Amino acid sequence: MDKKQIDLSQSVNVLCTQHPELITILATLGFTEIVKPLMLNTVGKLMTLPKGAAMRNIDLDDLIQGLQEHGYYIEEEMHVSNK
Repeated sequence: MDKKQIDLSQSVNVLCTQHPELITILATLGFTEIVKPLMLNTVGKLMTLPKGAAMRNIDLDDLIQGLQEHGYYIEEEMHVSNK
């Protein structure tokens, strides 16, 4: 499986537009509201994964691990833990 790069500074909306399969993956990782198109197209345009993880009390390291298990790559310099 090819690694797909995730830029943590991009909005959730942009990431899900680039990688539509992320909607389902992120929902299973705790971003349950992402499956609602209204949420993705409003809040998702302003929210990044680190900000969303902090707001939903999701450990950023766990989120990144889940994305990596689905073949995504996050560059280390982009990754800042929310611990």
